[in-house]
Amino acid sequence: MSVRRQVRLRKEYLYRKGLEGNERAQYEKKALIRRALADGKALPTEVRGEEEALRHEIELEDDETAKVRSHADDEYAQAGHRDPRVCVTTSREPSSRLKQFAKELKLIVPNAQRINRGNYKVSGLIDAARQNDFTDVVVVQETRGEPDGLLVCHLPLGPTAYFTLSNCVLRHDIPNRGTMSEAYPHMILHGFSTALGARTADILKYLFPVPKPESKRAITFANDSDFISFRHHVWERKGGSKEVTLKEVGPRFEMQLYQIKLGTVDQLEADNEWVLRPYMNSAKRRRYL
Repeated sequence: MSVRRQVRLRKEYLYRKGLEGNERAQYEKKALIRRALADGKALPTEVRGEEEALRHEIELEDDETAKVRSHADDEYAQAGHRDPRVCVTTSREPSSRLKQFAKELKLIVPNAQRINRGNYKVSGLIDAARQNDFTDVVVVQETRGEPDGLLVCHLPLGPTAYFTLSNCVLRHDIPNRGTMSEAYPHMILHGFSTALGARTADILKYLFPVPKPESKRAITFANDSDFISFRHHVWERKGGSKEVTLKEVGPRFEMQLYQIKLGTVDQLEADNEWVLRPYMNSAKRRRYL
């Protein structure tokens, strides 16, 4: 993708995002008219001056155009139509444990490709990923040899999500582990009940392609008190019985979201969509996801 085209797409994206407030206000006014017509009541005073124009727009809408859209719809417009291609890499000068963790992430995500970070700067890494038609870049980071950070950057325009990692157990440290499968996994997303939770679930689930019904592999992201537990399992049925044996494949770890940026990781000027502020309203416990 050329720099000029990238700049144009970014400007279009920001322009559409800027129109969201007006589009939502129009959507809510049209919803008032629909309810009034359905109930046989008088129109609310706040829409009487625009009634004719709004009713004309309602008549022209179909099931798809009647929905209010957001910038998030444009970011993942191709989800489900094409399989994602994910680039997995590490921070610079990774330890052997971080390299092994990156290899295991590459095996977890279908169609993923692991590359050595080398001397790539962040901007060069993202440009190379764009040019090679990757849909996402995943970067794992460490402190003293222990994986403690995960970055998910969606291409070409974002968003970028930052997670902390904890309690990371690599695949070969799990006793009686199952055999790694290359089948596309089923996704289990539990506990993402808020708007931010749905946004986080989208960022994570669109790393994975649509599985076939007969797949016997499952990836679980389970949210509990804003900590997301990652688990990876396969199952098998013995003979013709209904008994199913579930085995953990690994790795396993906990994640916590602390930032979402409306842009790619190399765009320092990109706005923050959400940032974790753990000491805000500390007297009252708050649920984010």
